[in-house]
Amino acid sequence: MLAGLQGSGKTTLAGKLAYWLKEQGHTPMLVAADLQRPNAVTQLEVVGQRAGVPVYAPERGNISGHDVVGGDIEGTRSHGDPVSVSRSGIAEARAKQHDVVIVDTAGRLAVDADLMQQAADIRAAISPDEVLFVIDAMIGQAAVETAEAFLEGTDFTGVVLSKLDGDARGGAALSVASVTGRPIMFASTGEGVKDFEVFHPDRMASRILDMGDVLTLIEQAEKAFDRTQAAEMERKFLAAEDFTFDDFLQQMAAIKKMGSLKSVLGMMPGMGQMKAQLDAFDEREFDRVEAMVRSMTPFERNHPKQINGSRRARIAKGSGVGTSEVNQLLERFGEAQKMMKQMAKGGGIPGMPGMGSGPGKRGRQQAPQRKKSKSGNPAKRAAEERAAAQRGASTPSGSSFGSGPATGPADLDPSQLPKGFEKFLGQ
Repeated sequence: MLAGLQGSGKTTLAGKLAYWLKEQGHTPMLVAADLQRPNAVTQLEVVGQRAGVPVYAPERGNISGHDVVGGDIEGTRSHGDPVSVSRSGIAEARAKQHDVVIVDTAGRLAVDADLMQQAADIRAAISPDEVLFVIDAMIGQAAVETAEAFLEGTDFTGVVLSKLDGDARGGAALSVASVTGRPIMFASTGEGVKDFEVFHPDRMASRILDMGDVLTLIEQAEKAFDRTQAAEMERKFLAAEDFTFDDFLQQMAAIKKMGSLKSVLGMMPGMGQMKAQLDAFDEREFDRVEAMVRSMTPFERNHPKQINGSRRARIAKGSGVGTSEVNQLLERFGEAQKMMKQMAKGGGIPGMPGMGSGPGKRGRQQAPQRKKSKSGNPAKRAAEERAAAQRGASTPSGSSFGSGPATGPADLDPSQLPKGFEKFLGQ
């Protein structure tokens, strides 16, 4: 059973939870018990269709815009009883052998007696194994007050954080677990049915501190990337073979399986400082690039260097872009091929110091320099030795690169250091 305020994302979350359970091997069914909000039943049916899960909706609910809980109120027409719908939904699930039932209940803009009574009646009628309190991560300091009201009214067993993809990091909502003593079980991170994950406290702490969520990123990558394709890409990389546009399409398809690219980038450490750039990022750019690649022939995808002017014009026309965009794509792709070859040979990433050849790289090792033989003439040999000694004296021993003055601990002026650094000088 899902409970929470109106607008917290219960209906969308019902579809996400159903999709997640379906991926775990269950056969869930959604029950539309929100007969109060206008078109809530229709929304749940759309969400269920996206998730590939059946929806039990014997009542159409409120379609006229009146705020009706159930029964006749101020002369308005009854839109059905959510308690009886929930009870009959359980019976329907048993008859059709569904092992999990998710009941979407009504919410209000604020906590009131009618809302709590309806939620309590539904819980008493169906005796759910779990009552999940759905709370908006951007609710702020009102999280504690709202959670305490629902805890008293429905005695929920777990919490779900929704809208974690927004500007707020969910810090205030985390206090719900401390105040109510109920665990946060799931988190919703986007609009798609796949933007849903099990809640991990340590990973949420990393997100709040802008340290990223690399573990979740790795888990999503393992699900999205095919092991056979990954092994083939590794072989091509180590063999320094050309990275083709067919390989590029495979990588793009895998990235799309991971969900929104903005959410994927948001899991990288330090991305909180680039919020404006992420918000301005247009994911449709990948669709335009994919259209250009799919407008190429199989020969052109594997031999991009053979794409001449007439071929570029045809690709631009077929993908609905300008020829300049095709030229830019081919130019960037050529640079990416060169970079991957350089990395495979042990040259490292261009412009990145310290990224040279490592274990398993096949980079060419520099041949040791041959020492110049000493002259057989005693006078000439003595002159060479004096010149070598002078060169050695001119190179400071404290310099890492053999140039520039050395700066050791003895040369430091303690008065020039920041306050508090004096204690490190004696170590």
